[in-house]
Amino acid sequence: MTNTSAAAPEPVRSLAASIALGGCAIVAFAATLAVAWHAAATILLLFSGVLFGVFLLAICDLLGRLTGGPHVLRLVIVCVFLAGLFSTVIVLGGATIAQQSTALSATIRSQVVTVKKFFEDRGVDTSFLTFDGGASQTDASPPAPGRPNLPSASTIASGTSAVFTQTWKFLAGLFEALGNIVIIVLLGLLIAAQPSLYRIGMLWFTPKRYAAKAEAIADDIGETLRRWLIGQFMTMAALFIVTWIGLTLIGVPGALVLGFITGLLSFIPNIGAVIAGVLIVLASLGSGWAAVAAAFGLYLLVQFLEGNILTPLIQRRAIDIAPAVLFAAQIFLGFLFGLWGLALALPLIAIVNVVLKHLYPEDGEPAAAPPVT
Repeated sequence: MTNTSAAAPEPVRSLAASIALGGCAIVAFAATLAVAWHAAATILLLFSGVLFGVFLLAICDLLGRLTGGPHVLRLVIVCVFLAGLFSTVIVLGGATIAQQSTALSATIRSQVVTVKKFFEDRGVDTSFLTFDGGASQTDASPPAPGRPNLPSASTIASGTSAVFTQTWKFLAGLFEALGNIVIIVLLGLLIAAQPSLYRIGMLWFTPKRYAAKAEAIADDIGETLRRWLIGQFMTMAALFIVTWIGLTLIGVPGALVLGFITGLLSFIPNIGAVIAGVLIVLASLGSGWAAVAAAFGLYLLVQFLEGNILTPLIQRRAIDIAPAVLFAAQIFLGFLFGLWGLALALPLIAIVNVVLKHLYPEDGEPAAAPPVT
């Protein structure tokens, strides 16, 4: 009788412990979601640094297959090559790029005004295409007769304040962009220098009975991202060259910058191609309808080249995601996290895809956990 009465409270304590543990898990999960939501921009920035590190590792692996040598030496060679390439572009083509960027910006703005007037003449509201800060030229009153047209003290003060505000915003945005670039490059270099260290550190948090599965998932994610990044940068380079040469032959101003923008926007599937096409058509409007037709034909050729030749040929083994799933993920992540979510939707979905394939193989049954060692 004594043993039976002593053993009775154990189920109660076990149930209480389970309830407390479940409550703590729910609170921890909610806190993790809250932190991830508020720090989404920082998390995606760090993820960009990880992608850059994976890219450096992929280039080092390709160099190792060709020449061999220690990993550190190959990484130094890759970094020196990339830094030299970037410096060469800035030194030799910096003035041309700046000049074409200024001319292209003025051309696109003037063509947007033309398109705005075209739609306004047909009763379509185009207030969203206004470039000025909402001020109208009709607000200024004409100067009185016989008085010089000099601005008042309040006008000078407000104008000076506006100039200072715009300058401060520009400098703040510039320093923020440079800071983000430094973080991405530095984080990528640190990861590429000692990849095994971070891999072991990540697997260290995994329970031992799931270590083999986590290791396989980590290796598959790394291989998927490496193949995708190499293929993506090859595709971007090819589209840049084709667009640049084609627009130069057509005679569209700013061909070099438009080619660079087209290659850069191809990093964002679906949506990037639409934006690049709109910019190409707007830039060609000032060169006549023949140039518009030729530029639009070049855009269709570039899209056919990307969708039917480059992507299937270069990235056929990298990422296999249904287009509708990718597009829905882009819209969802873009709505939640803005430009960061839109640009990084594909690698994020690729990681989720790899994890799901390991957890749920093609036969539809969840993958069995490895035995406890």
